Amino acid sequence: MHRQMPNIKSLLFGDQEKEWGYKRESENIIVGYGYKKFSKPPVIGKNPLLRSNTVIYNDVTIGDNLRTGHNVLIREKTTIGDDVLIGTNTVIEGHSKIGSNVSIQSNVYLPKNSYIEDNVFIGPCACFTNDRYPIRVKYKLRGPIIRQGASIGANSTFLSRIEVGEGAMVAAGAVVTRNVPPWSLAIGAPARIKALPAKLRVPNNI
Repeated sequence: MHRQMPNIKSLLFGDQEKEWGYKRESENIIVGYGYKKFSKPPVIGKNPLLRSNTVIYNDVTIGDNLRTGHNVLIREKTTIGDDVLIGTNTVIEGHSKIGSNVSIQSNVYLPKNSYIEDNVFIGPCACFTNDRYPIRVKYKLRGPIIRQGASIGANSTFLSRIEVGEGAMVAAGAVVTRNVPPWSLAIGAPARIKALPAKLRVPNNI
């Protein structure tokens, strides 16, 4: 028996479907961009707040209470947990996993194959990469691994395959070329690893 696909507006906005339909059209919000044949509509939890020019591809799964800024792009095969903020002009390139209680500020770039655990803060304009030798050498694309409770400073830049350990902090403007151990501080360009001061050895309150 053929099953009718659920109405994505109804799933997202319930009884306010018609009102939100007009809002989505006028603000150019795209939920379910069909990037290939037979791709499936995104699954989004309760109480999303999607601001203008947000684009969410098919084959995306998102939990409750998603909030986006303006001009956010979330590409295919991405999984996002509950209570996540994705700031204005942020790009998530797809095939990525983001946990719950994550705060991603404006102008952040997350490449394909990124992995972000719970309770992570990523400051504005942080840039992660997944190709260590762009164009020149055949290389398996691997984005960052950011462990739970880590904090990433504004304007920091990361080479591919970097792992930032649990509770670690990366200072603003750092250029991170090697892994950051748990509960450590990465600072400078290229980043040096230092002990995290005692007053910063506390969980993120997101």
